[in-house]
Amino acid sequence: MNAFQNLGLEDPILQAINDLGFETPSEVQEKSIPILLEQEQDLVALAQTGTGKTAAFGFPMLQKINVDSRTTQGLILSPTRELCLQITNEMKLYGKYYKGLNVTAIYGGASITDQAKQVKKGAQIIVATPGRMKDMISRRLVDISKIEYAVLDEADEMLNMGFYEDITDILSHTPDDKSTWLFSATMPKEVSIIAKKFMHSPVEIVVGTKNQGATNVSHEYYLVNSRDRYAALKRLADANPDIFSVIFCRTKRDTQKVAEKLIDDGYSAGALHGDLSQNQRDLVMKSFRNKQIQMLVATDVAARGIDVDDITHVINYQLPDEIETYTHRSGRTGRAGKTGVSMVIVSKSELRKIKSIERIIKKQFEQKDIPGGMEICQVQLMSLANKVHDTEINHEIDPYLNDINALFEDNSKDDLIKKFFSVEFTRFFNYYQKSKDLNVEAQHSSSRDGDNSSKSTRYFINVGRKDGFDWMKLKDFLREVLQVGQDDVFKVDVKDSFSFFNTEVEHTTKVLEFFTDFKQNGRFINVEITEDKGRSQNRGRGGRRRDDKRGRSRRDRRSGEFNGQSRGRSGSRRGLKENRSEKPVGSRSRRSNSGQKSANSVSSRPRRSRRK
Repeated sequence: MNAFQNLGLEDPILQAINDLGFETPSEVQEKSIPILLEQEQDLVALAQTGTGKTAAFGFPMLQKINVDSRTTQGLILSPTRELCLQITNEMKLYGKYYKGLNVTAIYGGASITDQAKQVKKGAQIIVATPGRMKDMISRRLVDISKIEYAVLDEADEMLNMGFYEDITDILSHTPDDKSTWLFSATMPKEVSIIAKKFMHSPVEIVVGTKNQGATNVSHEYYLVNSRDRYAALKRLADANPDIFSVIFCRTKRDTQKVAEKLIDDGYSAGALHGDLSQNQRDLVMKSFRNKQIQMLVATDVAARGIDVDDITHVINYQLPDEIETYTHRSGRTGRAGKTGVSMVIVSKSELRKIKSIERIIKKQFEQKDIPGGMEICQVQLMSLANKVHDTEINHEIDPYLNDINALFEDNSKDDLIKKFFSVEFTRFFNYYQKSKDLNVEAQHSSSRDGDNSSKSTRYFINVGRKDGFDWMKLKDFLREVLQVGQDDVFKVDVKDSFSFFNTEVEHTTKVLEFFTDFKQNGRFINVEITEDKGRSQNRGRGGRRRDDKRGRSRRDRRSGEFNGQSRGRSGSRRGLKENRSEKPVGSRSRRSNSGQKSANSVSSRPRRSRRK
């Protein structure tokens, strides 16, 4: 208690701290709380997830607001509803000895009317997600014109999720003389921009090194072919029988697909993504916290609300496109002083990202091999032996011992042991005895790994942000319509009214043929190879330049309506003035069905017994 007393906290908060069993403040708390209590000061605090950031801004805010007033004085913005609810619950616990305190959560997926009623009762502190908060402001259901403190929690993640405009709009309704506290795990340039725009000479606190990964986490990567990614995931799970993990996928679709495959193969798994209802998400998280689910497959957005201290492994089934996001992922493990492992399953085309991540987190990855079948059998056998050895005897079986002894009276001790353990061992042995080696050699791949563009084709596509796309949505759209794998579309760069993307050279014909005369909601979607990448491939395949009058008029005719947004002829090409250094030089003139293919099938092993 003395350690928190030295920070200048009042008795009501110290009592709550005592009830919660907190003994020593974390580094971010020790650095932030005195500054925020002693002066009205803007603050930028950089610290990893799980380091106690909520208390770092929560204690000072609770101490400074006037609980006797019904005016909203504090606003906390967070990226997801899970995190919003988590912060709200923690603030209520911290402030439980302040009579009259009202902390209200505002988030999507729940009744906006009920939330408005809670605010109207006199919410001194509002914790909100940007989307729902902006909606309530527009409906005049909330008034933040008199707030004194604004907190941007997980600022980097909010910006990664595309909330910049929402945050800008929300903060425009707040007074200029408020104190703004920005808390973030990483400091990409977007966070720096928002700090400069909305903050006045902020004090900066850094716990560890900027963008550095958690100190208790080791980092490993496994190099496999893309088609073997799921098989590699199962082997990593089997090689770690006591695994309690979060598995990250890039999209909601992949998250659901991987979770369903794991469940079908007998693993205790579950999915967490944005398409689930709030009730479904709550049930999944309850099962995960109770360890009824050992492997939680999640998207980056959904995982922001996970607050579980004893996660043993984070498995990157797919690396994030935004490298800084890896820091958030790996921060799910190695919490509360415990150690953890962050595993990455990569193909050769992704290997270059490992070096980029190493530069950001200031740590080295260790390349490891996917375990072989016999190695997994040995691990599983010894795991079972240890569990049997440590099991307390249940004497309720005593009445049945005579019958059991009679059944095995002709068997020696060694025979009994072999029979008992063969029940589990044989299942793994039969599955893995003819399993192939999934590992891929990294040598002779430097040209591709170092720069995908050297053996890839760069395309122009006439849709962009105005059509509702960001890089992730466009990538998912292309993967879906082209029926290609997760790693087959990369370097997606979305502009205002057009975009660029890459594929491997072998997909060039397929891409161009598919998008010949392709319509979406009545509008032609035009894809062409750009000038600086893929010119030789295009000419070699018989492509021609589209700069003639016929080509221009055809592209102009293709401008029109997309997702219900009318743009007109001149508007469709306006985006070409936006730093478009890459010019289209060719496309295909015929359409075929070769662009359609079924997803690769993955053989699954026999169902295994459920893990508890």
